[in-house]
Amino acid sequence: MLLAEHFIKNLNLEKHIEGGYFREIFRSNKTFTIDELHDERSLASTIYFLLKSGEFSKFHRLKFDEIWFFHFGCPIIIHKIDEDGNYSTEILGINFANNENPQILIPANTIFGAEPSCESGFSLVSCMVSPGFDFRDFEIFDEKSLQNQFPEHSEIIHKLNGKNRNSRL
Repeated sequence: MLLAEHFIKNLNLEKHIEGGYFREIFRSNKTFTIDELHDERSLASTIYFLLKSGEFSKFHRLKFDEIWFFHFGCPIIIHKIDEDGNYSTEILGINFANNENPQILIPANTIFGAEPSCESGFSLVSCMVSPGFDFRDFEIFDEKSLQNQFPEHSEIIHKLNGKNRNSRL
């Protein structure tokens, strides 16, 4: 049985600020200028991302679309709060009978986080951002600010962004 540590070691993953483990695997050499940002960006970038059971990707937001691709392990639940404050989930996986999808789009400006759906094991996915990821386009939230903004979603906010989570924040 393959364990999370096998992938962490062989894919050279390191801890991610939002939780879990990651490594950038592609950044396009092609660039373009984004008019509203007056900044040059790569066309796209991708990462491997791994979450062990009991770990969470804290709620965060990107200025641009992100697509998640399922690779291995247990399905992963993606929690989303859209720009109107509506909460929803999607399951990234390959069991179509369970309404899982092997590829999920996270629209720009959606607040989102994730967790493996299994009690033991892990989830290995890839994420692609276009234009390429830049920390200037990334916003991570603390529990209190999200609770103040979306008190109706307090339970899931506490679960993903509560204290003592496996992250560097």
